Amino acid sequence: MRTLTRLGEPRRRASVVLAIGVALLLLSGAGCVHRQVNQGPATERPNIFWVIAEDMGPELGAYNHPAVETPNLDRLAAEGVRYTRAFTTAPVCSSSRSAFMTGMYQTTIGAHNHRSHREDAYTLPHGVRVITDRLRDLGYFTANLVHLTENDEEPYFRGTGKTDWNFHYDGQPFDTDRWSELVSREPFYAQVNFPETHRGQEWDSAHEYITRPADPAAVRMPPYYPDHPEARADWAQYLNAVMSLDQKVGFVLDRLEDDGLADRTVVIFMSDHGRAMVRGKQWPYDSGLHVPLIVRWPEGIAAPEGFEAGTVSDRLVSAIDVSATTLSIASGGPPAGMQGQVFLGVHADPPREYVFGGRDRGDETVDRIRTVRDARYRYIRNYYSEQGLLQLNRYKEFSYPMIPLMRELEAEGRLTPIQAQLLAPTRPREELYDVEVDPYETENLVDDPLRAKDLGRLRATLDTWIVESQDQGRTPESLEIVEYWERQMRVTYDARIASMLERRSRRREER
Repeated sequence: MRTLTRLGEPRRRASVVLAIGVALLLLSGAGCVHRQVNQGPATERPNIFWVIAEDMGPELGAYNHPAVETPNLDRLAAEGVRYTRAFTTAPVCSSSRSAFMTGMYQTTIGAHNHRSHREDAYTLPHGVRVITDRLRDLGYFTANLVHLTENDEEPYFRGTGKTDWNFHYDGQPFDTDRWSELVSREPFYAQVNFPETHRGQEWDSAHEYITRPADPAAVRMPPYYPDHPEARADWAQYLNAVMSLDQKVGFVLDRLEDDGLADRTVVIFMSDHGRAMVRGKQWPYDSGLHVPLIVRWPEGIAAPEGFEAGTVSDRLVSAIDVSATTLSIASGGPPAGMQGQVFLGVHADPPREYVFGGRDRGDETVDRIRTVRDARYRYIRNYYSEQGLLQLNRYKEFSYPMIPLMRELEAEGRLTPIQAQLLAPTRPREELYDVEVDPYETENLVDDPLRAKDLGRLRATLDTWIVESQDQGRTPESLEIVEYWERQMRVTYDARIASMLERRSRRREER
């Protein structure tokens, strides 16, 4: 760990420059409308409860996805507003979570490189705070729940307490991790993080906790995945994980009812980014950025202007807007300069025309991608276009069975042209997709003369955002940092990948 301590020195010097820049950005208001609202009495302010899934797109019954049963989330949607165009600002957890917990783009606050600042003393720039600190200033009790039952008598129903921020936080960002403390500490802000849809133990065992697992033969997969039994089984297990998660959401909703909190608690359900599949997590397409977002307002408190239970909104929403809206609900309003915008209530900002996102280094994989999306088009700019989409990332090589499968099928000439694009050695410098007619983003329209006007508009919009948001990705990381993560991932995964590939080879020979 001494290596990172040594590398922290230039980072700290750079952070001084970053802090000055962000302070100026905050003072300028970042071009957004912000209103400071007087804090009302505690009894008039609702509790606010975030339910956060991991690595999950909108593959829910309420979003009309087939072969998945999600009665609890469907019920939440029927009682709330379901947003169809909600997007995170990064397709990977640490960067995305850093953004939506501060209401600031990860690229603005220096939290854009995934798996950074784990051991050094990098802190948030001056004027940027996690929203729990702001909520505590407003008199809210804060929780990141782990223990949902007394003495964990229901061990299946636990939260992870995940933060996974790309900065060092000095102190305690939450007041408790226990549900039992909420009833006596209103108004409260609580979040619970559930891991089912993140690959790992809970993903692998998800089918054991549901009544009707997904049928691999009946699932509908994106066309860039091969129609192969192993690919279908992988997608079906993802849906099983979604259904297992739904049970935990149901437990939370029932617990709010049983404890008499439901009539005073706003419930917000979302995911930290898109699904943990090839071309999903770590890739800033819709598949990596598009997330479910459902907001339920409590019956015991007058609903804000524009809220109507059981409705669907096509408004463009960024995950950082959830932070700004949460502060607005809490009666404090977002601070001047916060990049998140309020999307609900009398103090709502005008609807966004665009949402922005990006991807930078992920583990050992150096990359920089920026993207802007409006209601119809997604524009992507690849700064490392000489690298293929599936450039080496050991975590994904080991964790995503679709990757070695597709390499095997490519060697046998069994991939369609759309599927083979994922394995191409390079990427286009720019990508443009009409998501209305091409929701899987498979037909790049950059060279289509009929789209030239929209292409130019989106290029200019992205250029302006990069400058105005003070995108820190314009400055490359130190080579020492990249080399550090290369060593770490090599030690962690090389032997495991070799063993996994050997097992796959033996199975193919047996067949």
